[in-house]
Amino acid sequence: MLPKLARTMTNGSGPSDRRLIVILGALSAFGPLSMDMYLPGLPALTRDFGASASSGQLTLTACMLGLAAGQLFTGPLSDARGRRGPLLTGLVGYVAASLACAAAPSIATLIVLRFIQGTLGGAGVVIARAIVRDRFAGAAAARVYALLMAVMGVAPVFAPLVGGQALTVTSWRGIFVVLAAIGVPLFLAALLSLPETLSPARRHTGGLGSTVRVFGSLVRDRSFMPAATSFSLAAGAMFAYIAGASFVLEDVYGISPQAFSLVFAANSAGLIGFSQLGARLVRRYGAATLLRAALCAAAVGAVAAFVVIVAHAGLAALLISLFVLLSSSGMVYPNATAVSLADQEGRLGSASALLGMGQFGTGALLAPLVGVAGSHDALPMGILIGVCGVAALAVNLLFTGRTRAVAATVRTGPPSPTDAERSEAQETRMGAPR
Repeated sequence: MLPKLARTMTNGSGPSDRRLIVILGALSAFGPLSMDMYLPGLPALTRDFGASASSGQLTLTACMLGLAAGQLFTGPLSDARGRRGPLLTGLVGYVAASLACAAAPSIATLIVLRFIQGTLGGAGVVIARAIVRDRFAGAAAARVYALLMAVMGVAPVFAPLVGGQALTVTSWRGIFVVLAAIGVPLFLAALLSLPETLSPARRHTGGLGSTVRVFGSLVRDRSFMPAATSFSLAAGAMFAYIAGASFVLEDVYGISPQAFSLVFAANSAGLIGFSQLGARLVRRYGAATLLRAALCAAAVGAVAAFVVIVAHAGLAALLISLFVLLSSSGMVYPNATAVSLADQEGRLGSASALLGMGQFGTGALLAPLVGVAGSHDALPMGILIGVCGVAALAVNLLFTGRTRAVAATVRTGPPSPTDAERSEAQETRMGAPR
């Protein structure tokens, strides 16, 4: 599926570009795979360790926190050392950490190892985003981000299915071996086929003080923070849904686990479909315009879900509201990424790191709050989804100036003439307007 999508979206670009996009898509799937593949084995895992369900859930939270922390560290490092070195190191470490998870002797050890696994896996996610912006610009970058969004939408659907099938021939420990096995060919593909995309002349050296200054400048940057904040809040609504939907739909509304899997798949299909629709529309309307439209739709879906839950309006109304919210997210993520990174030449790794930290950090913060009232109360999920959806739109409306937002979407590349010419040529091959 991924190679076919890459061929469709590159529209005549060379085989090297298609191969690059396939590798970046696989790297982007690291987060969902690490979080979701072992979920079918979570009950058995807690039984084997004699641990509580909440302790088992901490292994998921630890992975989310690791994904956030890893991006925060690896992003600036890739700005200083280039993309290949930190990426390859992270992939080797991820394989080792996955094998260590498979051999964990206690739940406490597994929680720590899951944090380490997430930290190392975060290298693939953050560097993939930075490489896209190294190689593509403007509408072309938004279209590639939409492809990565499609991959991230497919991965949560298939990861539990793969994990469930693996449990028919192995234990939960075997699932972590499978994750390690996935990392090996990806390491080889990156080693043999992924070029260095950040030239030495564009790297920024410096220690901790320099990194802090870069992050501080990003936080104050009006071309970055509004889109990045909307991205994080939209991710918060998504993670609130992921953390609470199974309890709400099965325990509160009484649907079966099989029916829940169909609902989850339908929402994921909507997310993928809208991400690809956005990829087709971005050349005509621009990433900033599509982002605002998608945030409006997401806010409508979020508020509707809250109202349905409070008013006890029934299952059908809730499913429609959640579908609108999740489908809109497929257009929010790639365009928010394109807008926030468009003006960040020279600090793309750091900017990508803040995006990832906001995404997974918000998820790690909100996921435990979904169950504060118990598994038979849908209200916490409704409140979190409603607040995040409305806040994401409010940030965009209040802090994104029309002129600056549009300018961010049409900027074609780095300031140096050679890189600018390369970006312009890439835009032409990708079918973007000149």
